[in-house]
Amino acid sequence: MSAPIAILTNVSRDFQSAPGAPVQHVLKDVSLTILPGETIAVTGPSGCGKSTLLNILGTLDQPTAGTVSLFDQNPATMDESSLSRLRARHLGFIFQSHHLLPHLSAIENVLLPMLAGHDAPDLPAARARATDLLARVGLADHLSKFPAQLSGGERQRVAVVRALIRQPGLILADEPTGALDRASALEIGRLLADLNGIDSVTLLVVTHSRELAGQLGRIVEMRDGQLVEA
Repeated sequence: MSAPIAILTNVSRDFQSAPGAPVQHVLKDVSLTILPGETIAVTGPSGCGKSTLLNILGTLDQPTAGTVSLFDQNPATMDESSLSRLRARHLGFIFQSHHLLPHLSAIENVLLPMLAGHDAPDLPAARARATDLLARVGLADHLSKFPAQLSGGERQRVAVVRALIRQPGLILADEPTGALDRASALEIGRLLADLNGIDSVTLLVVTHSRELAGQLGRIVEMRDGQLVEA
């Protein structure tokens, strides 16, 4: 069996709005192991800690207690520059809102992570990969279109390709179909499942959608800050 990509061990995350205010225990003793090639859906009601879990896995937040191992590294011991390199090299992010820049074309939006990385990019190779990926998701004729010229589902497909462009070891998706109509949401779900089947993409998706969760290989549920297998 391949070594895990990520291991969370007894992770808790507390928040306090001000000194003396009540402490909110958002995550409580969460343990989770993610293996290469897995597709995992994290479900549960709003406010149960799903996005906090995603932020910790994405090194955008640190736990109050417990340990995190991500690609055999401990984010708690790393400075912001090292964390930035870890995110750029190993992580891809997909959000509910596509976050495409309106003044850039589809392919230019996809190439942005290459320009933001810490390594000198091979731009011709990156452009060829972006062109191929956009074609694979049905956007071969849309490379030069701007976000305003694309449908909601098309914009989200561009966002998925942008997350893939640097070939990350783990993609973290936060409600990737939440802003889409049902047909477009099913399309994005099929796309994510197909990418796993073709490229063995490792994927963790936070979602309210049972349909999307059912398209992934494993479902865990967040209840009152704790994870349980669904």
